[in-house]
Amino acid sequence: MRCGNKFVPINNMSQILPLAELHLDQVEAIEQRAHSHPWSSSMIRDVNSRGACHHVLVDNEQVVGYFYAQNIVGEVTLLNIAVDPQHQGKGYGKRLVNAFIEMCENLNAESAWLEVRESNVTAFGLYEAIGFNEVDRRVNYYPSANGKEDAIIMSYIFF
Repeated sequence: MRCGNKFVPINNMSQILPLAELHLDQVEAIEQRAHSHPWSSSMIRDVNSRGACHHVLVDNEQVVGYFYAQNIVGEVTLLNIAVDPQHQGKGYGKRLVNAFIEMCENLNAESAWLEVRESNVTAFGLYEAIGFNEVDRRVNYYPSANGKEDAIIMSYIFF
């Protein structure tokens, strides 16, 4: 099963597109600004990994957010998602998560999975509102400024 390559227009100036090489510099810059413990450049630039389903949200020809996902035999995992901090609070995160769910549906996925830092209450609330459910925790999983924090594992089951 592969990722769909169709683009999803959001409005006249915004669209969700499959991640392409031309987006990587902007994605890497957002990754550095948006995360306390960002992915390495090599991880960001590994766009052809097994089951890769990576997309960007482009507004006025500028990448404002992205998600990296992996589809393995009908189980899709949201590996990384971010919105440029200067564009947060505008609904882009919700658009990205909804595009991720739509992509999963188009792939006939059975389930979608993600992890979120316990301190990221905004993201947790968004995922829960969209239909993800907390199913487990990885205790002391993520590095944090004060040591470690839990990863909340969430799932979305498609019927």
